Amino acid sequence: MSAVAQARRVSQIVVAIVAAFSLLLIGAAIGLLIRMPSAEQPEPRPTATDIGFSQDMTVHHQQAVTMATLARERADDVAVRQLAFDIETNQRDQIGRMQGWLSIWNQPAQASGPVMQWMTETGEHQHGATAMPMSDGALMPGMASSEELSRLSSLRGPEFDVYFLQLMLRHHQGGAPMAEYGAAHAAIPAVRALAENMLGSQGSEMELMKTMLSQRGAQPLS
Repeated sequence: MSAVAQARRVSQIVVAIVAAFSLLLIGAAIGLLIRMPSAEQPEPRPTATDIGFSQDMTVHHQQAVTMATLARERADDVAVRQLAFDIETNQRDQIGRMQGWLSIWNQPAQASGPVMQWMTETGEHQHGATAMPMSDGALMPGMASSEELSRLSSLRGPEFDVYFLQLMLRHHQGGAPMAEYGAAHAAIPAVRALAENMLGSQGSEMELMKTMLSQRGAQPLS
């Protein structure tokens, strides 16, 4: 190959590299522009659903973390301890995000009145067998009573594992309608995304807990 041909070949390669790099820069710039809120499309303000979901789901999660922490330390079966660790880790992270949003929105960490008042589209709370009156101070669906938590703390060995799985399965089932409502009605995209993530991860955990109970000859709580 002559010197002229070689020079032409090098020039073509350089041009191709520059063109490819330019396309990458253009693509990155377009991606940034898509993600950046414009003056015409400002970030939506948090609604009662965004605020109430973050407040009430924090309380709901806190009990799950309490039970999961106990199971991580006490469960007889390593598979139950691993599940408890996953639940504790995920829900602590989610609590942190929800509390961070509430701080940014200048809202209290917890609701001062009756829980779940933000779920007002139908005026009723349909939560199946775990439904409870949503009066001031009432437990949210799926949450364990103080007596149930005391019993869990008193158990050891396989009996502890079964009761933990039963309580946590019911807890997940009770929280699902709140996550569904948040995913459908929250105004803030990050809140909707978190609610959808909860439905996905906890749905998988519920199926796992049902299987683990069946393997131990036990049934979910009614």
